[in-house]
Amino acid sequence: MNTLEINVLVLAYLGDTIYENYVRKFLINQKIGNVNDLQKSAINYVSAKNQAKFLQEMIDQNFLVEQELDMVRRARNYKTTSHPKNCDIVTYKHATGLEALIGYLELENKHQRIDEIMNFILGG
Repeated sequence: MNTLEINVLVLAYLGDTIYENYVRKFLINQKIGNVNDLQKSAINYVSAKNQAKFLQEMIDQNFLVEQELDMVRRARNYKTTSHPKNCDIVTYKHATGLEALIGYLELENKHQRIDEIMNFILGG
């Protein structure tokens, strides 16, 4: 199946797990040994607000190529009215765009590019 034909929310579903796995490994490598502390630290990366902020930083710094920006736009423009109670719909759609991009790159086997994006986000 062509990855561009996959529903962007499905791509975001996959991307969310990959993103969170990177964040968890990063935090564990920071020698945070307490699960509660790990969870508190993870919020700095996995909240919709922060994901939207990281995405905007990548856009502002021209870090993403046109094909990646197209995927982000496609996910951001997807018609949905539901979103978490703790953030607005625009922030949620931007976070979904980042997650969909990561899911898309995973299915395209572009693991090095995922590494580059996650290093950008995690400051590596």
